[in-house]
Amino acid sequence: MKKEYLRQEGYDLMGAAFEVSNEMGHGLSEDIYQECLEIELADLKIPFQSQVHLDVWYKEKKIHKTYIPDLLVYDEMLVELKAVKELTAGHEKQLFNYLHITKKAVGYLINFGHPGKLEWKRIVLSEYIPSAEYPF
Repeated sequence: MKKEYLRQEGYDLMGAAFEVSNEMGHGLSEDIYQECLEIELADLKIPFQSQVHLDVWYKEKKIHKTYIPDLLVYDEMLVELKAVKELTAGHEKQLFNYLHITKKAVGYLINFGHPGKLEWKRIVLSEYIPSAEYPF
């Protein structure tokens, strides 16, 4: 199934996020969690870029404006970090829109702010999975 696209890479990302959550707890600012996650990803040798400018597409045309995700992991997964009490449908819609405008297939929404647990959501847009790499 196409839902399996980048599944192991997602497990690796989330393992790093759980490590940061276990070490730092909740209640800190988003930028602190981002820096900690960057350290964890680097230690695990998981390739990522922070605050990279991605092309934005409108009707198959690249526009001048760019989108800057918190992290781009494995050159394919958009990662949006939050430090809020709870994730909302608006946060999910925002990530969905970011995936759509950048033509990326997989996105993770990770919230370090929920008391007592790490909240996260994986979104897969199958229309952007490269068919040559993942034919089924």
